[in-house]
Amino acid sequence: MQLQEIAQKLGCPYEGDPNLEIHGVASLAEARPGELSFLSEARYLPLLEQTQASAVIVEESLVLPRPIACLRGKDPRLLFAQAIELFYQPYRLPVGIHPTAVIDPSVELGEGVAIGPHVVVMEGVKIGDYTQIHPNVTIYPHVRIGSRCQLFANCVIHERTEIGDDCLIHSGAVIGDDGFGHIPLPDGSWRRMLQAGRVVLEDGVEVGSNTTIDRAAVGETRIGRGTKIDNLVQIGHGVKTGSHCLIVAQVGIAGSTQLGHHVILAGQCGLAGHLHIGDGVRVAAQTGVTSDIPAGQTVAGYPHQPIAEWRKSMAVQRHLPELQRTLRKLEARVAKLEQSSGT
Repeated sequence: MQLQEIAQKLGCPYEGDPNLEIHGVASLAEARPGELSFLSEARYLPLLEQTQASAVIVEESLVLPRPIACLRGKDPRLLFAQAIELFYQPYRLPVGIHPTAVIDPSVELGEGVAIGPHVVVMEGVKIGDYTQIHPNVTIYPHVRIGSRCQLFANCVIHERTEIGDDCLIHSGAVIGDDGFGHIPLPDGSWRRMLQAGRVVLEDGVEVGSNTTIDRAAVGETRIGRGTKIDNLVQIGHGVKTGSHCLIVAQVGIAGSTQLGHHVILAGQCGLAGHLHIGDGVRVAAQTGVTSDIPAGQTVAGYPHQPIAEWRKSMAVQRHLPELQRTLRKLEARVAKLEQSSGT
């Protein structure tokens, strides 16, 4: 694909030979001649000087350190993401039902649906147009799946789950399994509480590999429109998220907690149950959230605190060994003074 054609498809200006041939994309460090790369931060300028890429995507006003063909835009990273799609498309199943799939006669399939090998689809399921169900997926009774979804290999969708349009469910994810509900009995044992609710994924939700989203005892666990969930995330029963949240790997959210819109939960943070997290909240990696957080705050640490206070605490913590040595010296001096004074 020629440089001018790429620029036209991306809707951005270019500099350099319009007929320059580009056959792929790569990072600055790994690019070879004939490949397109990008620069999103000034700290990577040394890589730009060394890269073998034939062209790069850069910010509109960036002064290049050496002559190289380029595309310019306000957000180079976004342009590069769009450029990847010009050279790479994910695997898609052929339309139709594989002969090894087990499909209940009551299942309703939309136009252009693809169902791969060893898929099981139980009674009362409805699947929208152009949705793809990859190998070994199991879909329990009365599930609703929208149009243009991708359910990748080995994921499990439990009964009554509702999945909107344009959702991605990655391999090994489990949607709508029982919530973790047990009642203590006088003899010290536990009685399991059946989970009669459901899970709802709104349009455009993505669920990472081996993530679990539990259904509620009653009512719903609901993931808001456009929310993106990474791998190995646990979302408890009755949790509700607003739209366009970002939940990074190994996050755990206990039951009935509610997230506002555009909340970001960084990796390995944990949220206690029955909390309310306001719109636009950002939670740093490995944070333990134990109480409600008002809208717009960024928090870190355990227990969580505003990030500016956490940074001050961390700065003091680094000096604790030195402070301990100083304290011991002062204690020794005080002891000597008391001994000499006879007190």
